Amino acid sequence: MANPTTNESSSNARPDDGPGNFIEDIVKDDLSAGKHGGRVVTRFPPEPNGYLHVGHAKSICLNFGISALSPSGVCNLRFDDTNPLGEDTEFVESIKHDIRWLGFDWADREYYASDYFEKLYDFAERLIREGKAYVDSQTDEQIKEGRGSFHKPGVDSPFRDRPADESLDLLRRMREGEFEDGAHVLRAKIDMRSTDVKMRDPLMYRIRRAPHHRTGTKWCIYPMYDFAHGLSDAIEGVTHSLCSLEFQNHRALYDWFVNAIGFDDPPRQIEFARLNLGYTVLSKRWLQQLVREKHVTGWDDPRMPTLAGMRRRGFSAAAIRSFCTRIGVARNDQQVDIALLEHAVRSDLDPRTPRVMAVLRPLKVVIENFPEGAAEVFDAPLHPTDASFGSRKVELRREVYIEHDDFMENAPKQFFRLKPGGEVRLRYACILKCENVIKDDAGNVVELRCSWDEASRGGNPADGRKIKGTIHWVSAATAMDAEVRLYDRLFSAEDPTDVPEGESFTRGLNPDSLVTLRGAKLEPHLAASQPGRQVQFERLGYFTEDVNDSKPGAQVWNRTISLKDGWAKIAGKLG
Repeated sequence: MANPTTNESSSNARPDDGPGNFIEDIVKDDLSAGKHGGRVVTRFPPEPNGYLHVGHAKSICLNFGISALSPSGVCNLRFDDTNPLGEDTEFVESIKHDIRWLGFDWADREYYASDYFEKLYDFAERLIREGKAYVDSQTDEQIKEGRGSFHKPGVDSPFRDRPADESLDLLRRMREGEFEDGAHVLRAKIDMRSTDVKMRDPLMYRIRRAPHHRTGTKWCIYPMYDFAHGLSDAIEGVTHSLCSLEFQNHRALYDWFVNAIGFDDPPRQIEFARLNLGYTVLSKRWLQQLVREKHVTGWDDPRMPTLAGMRRRGFSAAAIRSFCTRIGVARNDQQVDIALLEHAVRSDLDPRTPRVMAVLRPLKVVIENFPEGAAEVFDAPLHPTDASFGSRKVELRREVYIEHDDFMENAPKQFFRLKPGGEVRLRYACILKCENVIKDDAGNVVELRCSWDEASRGGNPADGRKIKGTIHWVSAATAMDAEVRLYDRLFSAEDPTDVPEGESFTRGLNPDSLVTLRGAKLEPHLAASQPGRQVQFERLGYFTEDVNDSKPGAQVWNRTISLKDGWAKIAGKLG
């Protein structure tokens, strides 16, 4: 059977060139040898039963990047929608949005396994007629028991030698809806004694009375993923089927189906290591559980490793692509340090985000020797190294807010922020000295009485004095209130799956993965709400105005990432 002509009207540009990998070497060798007629056709084949995560981003970058090795190369987007349970148009649309956001375009090459339902069914009838498939009427439990295990050979089904005409009749009646779910299945007739358990007469079709997101109630039998996946690749003329390592032991089965149908130029499957990232999970089943059990607010919760969650948190497509380039493509599974992803995010944000001041846990300061009603206005740069950002005005008044953490009543010697009798520099403004501490009846510090050194206005040291500490602040009269959400790693342990037998991975959820602060004080420079904009709150981290919840007069800011970059130190040591 000949492959269809591939639409080659457009090509994919590789967005982030990085070092080569073993898959590139294979494809380049195939091109040099003229294999597949000099074509390169890859595909990204998601199942539409959830949102894409950062592991999918690695596969997307790889598949589109490999297709670009040939000037006429293309990458198909195909939804492997063979299981109507859990699949939904919402997931289809979110997947398409995420791929485009990531920077890739599949043009008119959008396909669905459901496009091939009729063709796949015809293949199934053909295999029955050729003695390569049969309808099995055993129960699921009997089939599972008869399949055996790695240590136990399989046993032939009592229906394995059912006549082809009888199997064809049953399959057609299955399609017409005559039987209940589980009454019959269609199995390939391969080898029940094979050392490869997957080759022991695998299932091809099962009855499932469930509406499909595209075909509605037209079908009540659906092809199994292992039957449909490789054949869908072959139908589309895919030349290189790039799969993560868990599909390595499916390869022989995919090849058996493709060869049994007789495609002239079958796809070549190549496996690569999937992404395993610390302090999170990248199993769609577990992500579904987090959403279903409401451990998170949804698929786009900024703590989730989904592309929707990362985007809402403030991770850019460029940062994710850079991360995927940096980790490369390996042959063996490995755990990737999440600090590498965080480093990519900081490296992306640092040169393009303006700086402003915000006080998250405000402590009121009254500058007693500052005139009532007066104001000192200072210029403050919006970026420390890029003058093109310009500057903004910061206004010092008698009452300001500082961070509660920037004051300590009984401070150790190495505490260089504010303490009773101590001095600190207010960023861009002046030197401040703590004169008195005001407490409530419970003994909590509620206000500081301070004095300012007028000669230090503009943030310059007065009389050559060296002040070791510099803190940020905002004026009480002009500050705007906002809600700030401090996001951290979703799990407390690097490997959340390492739990005692019988216990859920959710036991390792980090209780501090989200801390919500209401009544934070922001510079008036941010007064106009602009959901999605990004800034650095000086000394605190990078923040993004939430695209879902932020409103004029009630802004919500998400901490994208803190300023500390552990990976930079690691990278420095590695050279």
